[in-house]
Amino acid sequence: MTTITPILVNPEPELTGRKLKAQLRAADAKTKLTSPWASGLAIVIAIAWTVPTIGLLVNSVRGPATVNGNPAAASITSGWWHFFKGSSFTFSNYSNAWTGNGNTSPLSSYLLNSIVVTLPAVFIPIALALLAAYAFAWIDFKGKNFLFVAIFAMQIVPIQVALIPLNTIYTKFGLNAGFWSIWLSHTIFGLPLAIFLLHNFMKEIPASLIEAARVDGAGHVRIFIQVLMPLLVPAIASFGIFQFLWVWNDLLVALTFSSDNTAPITKGIQGLTTQFQSSADVIPAAAIIAMIVPLAVFLGLQRFFVRGLLAGSVKG
Repeated sequence: MTTITPILVNPEPELTGRKLKAQLRAADAKTKLTSPWASGLAIVIAIAWTVPTIGLLVNSVRGPATVNGNPAAASITSGWWHFFKGSSFTFSNYSNAWTGNGNTSPLSSYLLNSIVVTLPAVFIPIALALLAAYAFAWIDFKGKNFLFVAIFAMQIVPIQVALIPLNTIYTKFGLNAGFWSIWLSHTIFGLPLAIFLLHNFMKEIPASLIEAARVDGAGHVRIFIQVLMPLLVPAIASFGIFQFLWVWNDLLVALTFSSDNTAPITKGIQGLTTQFQSSADVIPAAAIIAMIVPLAVFLGLQRFFVRGLLAGSVKG
């Protein structure tokens, strides 16, 4: 006769105190966020946020308005909703913006400059931030906590405060004539956030994984490249999108450090406000052209973006 020994299962401990309150607050927040009122509010906010972009798109294809069959004032003098009251439909605004219409530099040259500016300004801070974040997360050294707090505090320093000192340094070392002044400026302004995001993501990786790699004889370089890098793709993509959108849409740094040969597309669009006084319909078309690349980047990396934003928000 055989006997079956029952398997004892330890009951899950009951939550008490702060953990119980935290769980109750999380459940209450989830209920509120999934309510019809919350969904309706989100839809209203999304519509309100999208209306200006729709107006920009409509203005980009508007021809001169007509009143009783006669050409009237340019469409820029009236709201975009007047498009449905007699304005003609045209793509000439896009062609004029792209070619320059013989009055200014073509937008195509500015678009190429934006690509040359943006790609290094994204890759350089990511490369530096990865090394710094690994050191702060997994290497013990004197003053680590103080340095990390100091780097994080740099995010509150206004960019405008640093423009004149940086311009003085670039002029002294002869870096103000090319792309290096723009690349270095965006790297400096983006590093604090990059280090903070990547550090938080690295700290969520189980320490047992790092210890197992060390037991197998892996050093810091091997752990960083073979163990951590595959797990850091969401965080890298998340910051990459942030930095790409920031650099691509930047005008302040472009006006301060770029020249005629290195001007990005934002500076080119800003120049249209003076060059096209009598045909300002070109400006919405130029803005739509400038939106295509960052929109494609965001949609292509959206799944990594959400995962990167949630890094460090949930434990367990």
